[in-house]
Amino acid sequence: AALVGRRAALEPVAYLVGHREFYGLDFLVDTRVLVPRPETELLVDLALRFARRPILRQTQSRQTDDRPHSGVTPENISSAVGGRSSVTIADIGTGSGCIAIALAANLPGAQIVAVDRSPGALEVARTNAERHGVAGQIALREGDLLAPLVERVDILVSNPPYTILSEIDEGVRRYEPHAALDGGADGLNLYRRLLAGAPDVLRPGGAVLLEIGATQGPAVAGLARQHFPQAQISVHKDLAGLDRVVAVETQPPTL
Repeated sequence: AALVGRRAALEPVAYLVGHREFYGLDFLVDTRVLVPRPETELLVDLALRFARRPILRQTQSRQTDDRPHSGVTPENISSAVGGRSSVTIADIGTGSGCIAIALAANLPGAQIVAVDRSPGALEVARTNAERHGVAGQIALREGDLLAPLVERVDILVSNPPYTILSEIDEGVRRYEPHAALDGGADGLNLYRRLLAGAPDVLRPGGAVLLEIGATQGPAVAGLARQHFPQAQISVHKDLAGLDRVVAVETQPPTL
């Protein structure tokens, strides 16, 4: 009866049962974190695709006219960005840890930095990382956006707050953490800050992947172009056909 009453008051089902499935994994959730959404799985898909793309290593062997590709051999091909044996990913605003943990579970060699300004959210993320056996791959750091990063990364991924609170469904607004939802007057505040700082933390050839609201593609892509004028910028649709992720792919280092 208590659960029925809580649901009648529009409390999300995931909070009632204490967990939510995301990317084939089960995550513990409570009111300290946003409930993982299925559309966010596209962010993981794109990050995995980018992390796994083959990149030629820069080699020391000298090329000649008769052997123009002498420096390109199977052992010089890496499945990680920039030719390294592992990829470093930052998940900004990790919440429950669902993005970072899904990436770690699918990229055993990856090192992931998961940032959140909420100590409570980081406790939930730590519990989830331990449950899925990937705590050793994930460094959890408390702080604001990119400030906790002391290293450069290959992939910067984030599902930042991008909604305007007055436009959110009542049940979501009543129960889910506002800090994980509120994107400011136009929903773009966090994108402005993330994209302004991203060039300082991204390695050459790296990517920025940002979840967006369905109407924000042109605006966020425009912000990205200001800070990454030479990058390839694309907007990707989710399974519902709605704009969901802006991808910024920078130029890899020349061989």
